[in-house]
Amino acid sequence: MNLQDILTTQIKSAVKSKFNADLESVEFQATRKEFPGDITVVVFSMLRVVKGNPVQIGESIGNYLVENVNEVEGFNVVKGFLNLEISASYFVEFFNAIKDKTTYGFEDAIAENDAVMVEYSSPNTNKPLHLGHIRNNLLGYSVAEILKASGKKVYKTQIINDRGIHICKSMLAWQKFGNNETPETTGLKGDKLVGNYYVKFDQEYKKEIENLKASGKTEDEAKKEAPILVEAQEMLKKWEAGDEDVVALWSKMNGWVYDGFDVTYKNLGVDFDKLYYESETYLLGKEFVSEGLKSGVFYKREDGSVWCDLTEDGLDEKIVLRADGTAVYMTQDIGTAIQRKKDFPDVGGMVYTVGNEQDYHFQVLFLILKKLGFDWAKNLYHLSYGMVDLPSGKMKSREGTVVDADDLIADMATTAKTISEELGKLDGYSEDEKEELYKTIGLGALKYYILKVDPKKRILFDPKESIDFQGNTGPFIQYTYARIQSILRKSDVDFTVKLDANEIELHEKERELIKQLQLFPDTVQQAAAQHSPALIANYTYDLVKAFNSFYQNVSILGADTKNEIVFRVQLSNTVAKTIKNAFSLLGINVPERM
Repeated sequence: MNLQDILTTQIKSAVKSKFNADLESVEFQATRKEFPGDITVVVFSMLRVVKGNPVQIGESIGNYLVENVNEVEGFNVVKGFLNLEISASYFVEFFNAIKDKTTYGFEDAIAENDAVMVEYSSPNTNKPLHLGHIRNNLLGYSVAEILKASGKKVYKTQIINDRGIHICKSMLAWQKFGNNETPETTGLKGDKLVGNYYVKFDQEYKKEIENLKASGKTEDEAKKEAPILVEAQEMLKKWEAGDEDVVALWSKMNGWVYDGFDVTYKNLGVDFDKLYYESETYLLGKEFVSEGLKSGVFYKREDGSVWCDLTEDGLDEKIVLRADGTAVYMTQDIGTAIQRKKDFPDVGGMVYTVGNEQDYHFQVLFLILKKLGFDWAKNLYHLSYGMVDLPSGKMKSREGTVVDADDLIADMATTAKTISEELGKLDGYSEDEKEELYKTIGLGALKYYILKVDPKKRILFDPKESIDFQGNTGPFIQYTYARIQSILRKSDVDFTVKLDANEIELHEKERELIKQLQLFPDTVQQAAAQHSPALIANYTYDLVKAFNSFYQNVSILGADTKNEIVFRVQLSNTVAKTIKNAFSLLGINVPERM
């Protein structure tokens, strides 16, 4: 039983004994630094059932706890807050209970519980991954790892948007202007080559619009009638009809893109358990549109298009099938969700990692699935996140003004190299070791900078600011981990030894560090419940700050007694394991030396 559970039981007994009242729950918070104490009980929240002066109520409960609870050795009351002083023996016993656990803070999955599917990345096959995709991948991967650590069985997946008008634009531009060039003949990654033709299409489309406007067309007319767009729309119809040549071109260019994506995913350190393709799920979506027409969930307009009227639910009318019979994103998303549940019957909920510009889309999708009668639709969650901006402004794929993911990953390693060389920290490293370390630091800096921010907030990403060996950054935390490893290499401590409070005098900084370690399991559960890697990132920073304060205020290897050395080395080792565990949830590696 943890401390809060022990105290909750005893505080309820105190209130029953002293005031003949029944408390439903007890509210705790961290004790403010200016007051003595280790944990604070909020008395104000008891006033609904206990009448009286909050200070006197606090005093009465405090006295009861000192008399009846071994763990409580003192207290003070400040207004409506009861600050409890916990015995050193409790903290030492707690530490002994966790110090040998390699995955302290993590829960094992219970086989009979529902699994969760987490979707992330989900790119289009008409362009390479960029900075926006990086935030998506890092968030989705991290949330999947956090859910797993909280005790859930998790499947990682993506839906690859491999069909539609945007894909046909790249295909048509390559057909018209590509001169049969390939990744092999150009030396370009396949996703970059195809992305170049998406940009080329937009350039040619804009020229045609200007020509049509010059001939007397309005802008709206020019945009609809531009020959290259009309050709792309025709290509999409041919694809849906199974035209052999169009499908062959589509397969070839998508193959180039997948090879390119695989390289990026490997460099970024993310993976998937199952891939879904829009080209394989949109037909199932169409089937359920037909079913929904029969049951009255959808209706058909005069032009033949199919819609869902959600006005009674506070939304608007949403198209689910075009007049020409072609599918829209909603069609595909309906089919994909249903297919996933068929493939993984143990999935009870799904998390969709998609930017906040799609908030409305997912409101509609979840509501339509409920209306189609799927009970599991109530457990669908949109992990909505803000965009990533650069100091230079917003990115636009079709204009080619994006920050390429591969380039950014490489640039982060280069920046890490420059800063590390300036600091002169790598004496005695081989060139291969240095290069590996630059990648670890650069990628850690990138991931931490993005994941420490609440997902809902927009980010202004500054690569140089992210690689700083001071402050709330990945490299600062990695450096602290490496510092602890250095201490461990110099020590010859037996980690199996368990000391008790009588054998050591617990230093205030040791107590603070153990209190911080205590918070980790609950932080994992909170991060899972809120789908927020930021809670893990900022917890880790607080843990590292507590360790550095401990490191600066007490001697570890030069402590006065053998027992103190043993305890402090063991404590340092447990902090290092917790940093490593926490960072693993963010997809960040920690170096043994820096």
